[in-house]
Amino acid sequence: EDEGEVDETGAIKWKKGKSGKPVWQEKAEGFHFQASVLESECERMAPDMAAIEEYRAKAADYAARAAELDAVTAERDEVRRSYEGLRKARLDGFMAGFNTISLRLKEMYQMITLGGDAELELVDSLDPFSEGIVFSVRPPKKSWKNISNLSGGEKTLSSLSLVFALHHYKPTPLYVMDEIDAALDFKNVSIVGHYIKERTRNAQFV
Repeated sequence: EDEGEVDETGAIKWKKGKSGKPVWQEKAEGFHFQASVLESECERMAPDMAAIEEYRAKAADYAARAAELDAVTAERDEVRRSYEGLRKARLDGFMAGFNTISLRLKEMYQMITLGGDAELELVDSLDPFSEGIVFSVRPPKKSWKNISNLSGGEKTLSSLSLVFALHHYKPTPLYVMDEIDAALDFKNVSIVGHYIKERTRNAQFV
């Protein structure tokens, strides 16, 4: 439908819209309004650059903290591996020495007592360092006893057997003993003296 017409004089007569304004003016104002609305929508939908920058900063901070955590975790794992390695080395070294000393103790006690038996036993075999060691002996023709329940002479022979077993495992250049013969009879004194003279040439006994 035309928005205007030419009258008899040649002038254009514009048709009126609902608002009383010319139709073309109403349409122009409508287009302008729609353009304003679209422009507002675009502005509202535009990205918030401040929020983006804040996100980037927080992402960088997170990445730095994550890298720091990874480094600390790796260091912790390395320390843990080192600790477990040292712990295993200590246990292996202890058990190797314990087994050697236990075997030699048995031999020493049998030799000194002419037929007895001795034994070292871990209180806690799963954790040898937690509870300690039990030292038990069986004097000739007697039952097994803890060393604390022995007579004076039996304690002396048991202690000397352990000293000689330790000497065999890791010799010490000097031993100082105080009246070890006080609770021994002549036979046992002779046996101990002979062993010290013949088997411990790399050490001094005082």
